[in-house]
Amino acid sequence: MEKIIDPVSLDLLMSELTEDKKLCNTNKGGNVIYVVDAHDSPNVMQEIGRLREISFRDGGGGSGLAADIDEFDTMEVPYKQIVVWDPDAKAILGGYRYILGPDVKLREDGQPILATTHMFHFSDVFIKEYLPHVMELGRSFVTPEYQSSRAGAKAIYALDNLWDAIGAVVQEHPGIIYFFGKMTMYPSYDRPSRDLILHFLWKHFPDPEELVRPIKPVMPETNARLMDLILKDVDFKEDYRNLKEAVRRLGTNIPPLVNSYMNSSPSMKMLGTAINDEFSDVEETGIMVCYNEMYPEKRDRHTLSSVSEWVGKVRKRFPKINDESMERLKERRRSRKTAIFERFKRKRNKE
Repeated sequence: MEKIIDPVSLDLLMSELTEDKKLCNTNKGGNVIYVVDAHDSPNVMQEIGRLREISFRDGGGGSGLAADIDEFDTMEVPYKQIVVWDPDAKAILGGYRYILGPDVKLREDGQPILATTHMFHFSDVFIKEYLPHVMELGRSFVTPEYQSSRAGAKAIYALDNLWDAIGAVVQEHPGIIYFFGKMTMYPSYDRPSRDLILHFLWKHFPDPEELVRPIKPVMPETNARLMDLILKDVDFKEDYRNLKEAVRRLGTNIPPLVNSYMNSSPSMKMLGTAINDEFSDVEETGIMVCYNEMYPEKRDRHTLSSVSEWVGKVRKRFPKINDESMERLKERRRSRKTAIFERFKRKRNKE
């Protein structure tokens, strides 16, 4: 393990976190979301790399580098970096990185150049039909300081703020209707608990089309019949209670990000689990969520702030616009993504 770099100076961070890179305010916690990349904000990128490495090492993972920055952060069209900024403490509390499907290039063998391609094989159907509408997410982190209850509301809403950021990005790009990401479990996580969670995901969130599959799948070590006796209900909510109770009896909890994803949409797809041998051998479970099929209360909660920001920008640009015209613009904005999704569904149903 290399020694982690020193903190980047606040002056350098503030010089790069400019108003033009602000995405929106968070719904809760009083934080601000920015979107940057390694080219337009190299110092912020260094601080993100530093904080990611600290956070991942704290959980039992990490790249082992002085800063968690790789070629996907720095390539010609790099992954974008979501920054959740605490304006009171003047500090980054967490973040995500993402790339949009239309920006993804293909390798000579036809596989997409993604941070997950060394672990997963993407089907032709996924590449041709889904990828143009996908936002690939990774490297989610919340710094250790904001995982502690001592941070108060800032800690309580840290993960919620990340969802605000995802919702805001999707609002800016009507053609993006799917999230593809990974749920991480560290080697230190309890094995029977891990197996129960994966068994639950396979049961309730199948991927019958095999859109994406791990190259070297991680298989459960616990007897499947035993797990079926524990996860015995067909209903998701009842079986979710079974899962939570069983995991608690084993002395642990469902990881927060795993919990967040599995409660985001009834149509989520679980795409299998692989070992990330480039990242301290953590176990990465691929998932895909359709934005339009998320539970409405969750989807709408995480788009309120971005819609408010958009309304503010429109009113600033057109100060004489009346409320009726504003509502028509909002409705047109909402309907664009729905129309794209409906066209996509009709095409898929025909096939």
